[in-house]
Amino acid sequence: MKNRSREKEGICRRLFQILICVTMVLGLAGCGGSDTKKDAGIEEAVKIPITLIVDSSTGKKNEERVVEEFNKEFQGVYEADVEWIMETENEYRQNLKRQNVTDELPAVITDLRMLPSFYQMMIADGRIEDLSPYINADKEWKDMIEPVVLEGCSETDGKIYLAPLSTAAFSCSGVFWNQELFLKAGIERFPETWEEFWICCDRLRAHGITPLALHTGGTAWAPMLLATAELTDTEEGAEFMKELYPDSYQNENGLRLAGTLKRLFSYTTEDAMHNDFDVSYNHFFSGEAAMIPNGYWMMDQIPEDWEDKVRFSAFPGNKLISSPETFGWSVVSSYSDEVKEAAVAFLKFRTDLNRKEKEEFFAQAAEGLILAEKDYMQAYQSSPQIVPNYQVKWNSILQEETLDTALPELITGKLSSEEFLELADESIRQFEEEQ
Repeated sequence: MKNRSREKEGICRRLFQILICVTMVLGLAGCGGSDTKKDAGIEEAVKIPITLIVDSSTGKKNEERVVEEFNKEFQGVYEADVEWIMETENEYRQNLKRQNVTDELPAVITDLRMLPSFYQMMIADGRIEDLSPYINADKEWKDMIEPVVLEGCSETDGKIYLAPLSTAAFSCSGVFWNQELFLKAGIERFPETWEEFWICCDRLRAHGITPLALHTGGTAWAPMLLATAELTDTEEGAEFMKELYPDSYQNENGLRLAGTLKRLFSYTTEDAMHNDFDVSYNHFFSGEAAMIPNGYWMMDQIPEDWEDKVRFSAFPGNKLISSPETFGWSVVSSYSDEVKEAAVAFLKFRTDLNRKEKEEFFAQAAEGLILAEKDYMQAYQSSPQIVPNYQVKWNSILQEETLDTALPELITGKLSSEEFLELADESIRQFEEEQ
């Protein structure tokens, strides 16, 4: 009987100890809970949902610096709450359309101006905020923005739906080229004219070197950069590239563009069809191709062991392609005023950081730059002809559907240039019907 009593007493003590522990744990959890914070007058930072890309070629988080510095600057007040996704830029843009339908858009969206018709629809539907009242009322913010950038981000009625960067200095595209491969073919500089460019391609190929890293996927970014830059070698072509939604491509400009595209793909890799830019990037940085067109932003994607052999040049004829509005970010209207105000603060911070980056970049001594950065600085300061980006000028059906399906058929000869241009004009009709 005594043993049983002792067992009961032991069990009771253990149950009591367990009860005390549970009570302490619950009490501690309550002390750290949000209710206690509110009771103590402590407010949590306003979170700004954003989706940004992890570059599929390099594994680097795009825009990581602005996120980190903003969160540090506004700690406890605002927080850029980023979902990092491993997607191509084209996949991100297509997901914007899906998220809009399901009302799952983040508070801040990027790349919207790369989808011209979708951008206009978002304005018409009241889905994105007019930021002009904020910018016009904030002299400090407005003074950060170069006039050409502010103009590019403004609508004809003066409204601004794309929070701009400060400068166009980092929005330009040209050609990155492998100096070692050029020298191997006996070529000491980048071609200055288009005639020299084609001779350069022939010479590289004669030495067993693939001249160009290209692709047809997405909006055929790399080949279209080259082809549209070449088109502006004539006054008529330059005027054509300034047109918003051309009425037709069945003209001399369209024929020249189609001919250039076919010629370009005679100098590229065998797997250029139906692949996106990441495949081209890998060909270039594995030394399998001598040139790849892209913009300044690829500077951060140059592997460290390639910094002493990758160069940058304007397109032949001293042309750079740039549309600063493509770098404008928008605020989605369906969020609370609190989140939208936080988002506006984030976009102003981004503008200011871009201004500082320009000042830092152009103040650097040459020895502090990699080769391609030195080249870019020189190209930007050499009064280049600025060519509009086709992605902000041409309808989205042509870019996202027609090029993806018809360009490979043009290149392989299944379509003539005239048939290719007929499909381009069909995209105009489809686009107009959808509007």
